[in-house]
Amino acid sequence: MLKLNRRAMIALAAAATAAMTPALAQETTPATSTMTTGDFSLGSPDAKVKLVEYASFTCPHCANFHATTFKDLKKDYIDTGKVHFTLREVYFDRYGLWAALIARCGGEMKYFGIHDMLFDQQQEWAASEDPMQAVEKLKTIGRAAGLEDAAMDACLNDTANAEALIKQFQTNFEADGVQGTPTLFINGTKHGNMAYADLKALIDAELAE
Repeated sequence: MLKLNRRAMIALAAAATAAMTPALAQETTPATSTMTTGDFSLGSPDAKVKLVEYASFTCPHCANFHATTFKDLKKDYIDTGKVHFTLREVYFDRYGLWAALIARCGGEMKYFGIHDMLFDQQQEWAASEDPMQAVEKLKTIGRAAGLEDAAMDACLNDTANAEALIKQFQTNFEADGVQGTPTLFINGTKHGNMAYADLKALIDAELAE
């Protein structure tokens, strides 16, 4: 689990917004962004088990959770209507915020498809030392999901929305006592990162009640 104390998380999130303008400056006025705040979910809202994951797109432990646990979780429980899954984004750094802006740029229909590509290709874009190169790699992912460059530029330059997302993130992690990622809540009970077998046992116990 990637851990930071709350003060450090707030400072990093604030720095992420402050760093947006120079890295993403546009010579022309971009199209209007249509992004909204709020969490994205998968599965039946009527599922007996509600699972919330706090994750950062730049967190390597989150990418590992995605590769080793999430895909089985989706196949076995989310797609079968047993679990309602919600992702709550955490912004440790500006790259993670930009990745979230790209994921959100396609709306609810494209969000989790882009989410998958961001984690699958995390080492390719998150490790870049050049912010503009990181942005271009993120936009390459967006293009693969069918997003237009003008739309992505608008989303990446939507500072008001980015600030609203950061405020939402800070409110959520303070309220839930989150100190690292990934953090899981299963029907309101907080858990740390775990192997799929352990997660499966917890979900099955909730389903059996």
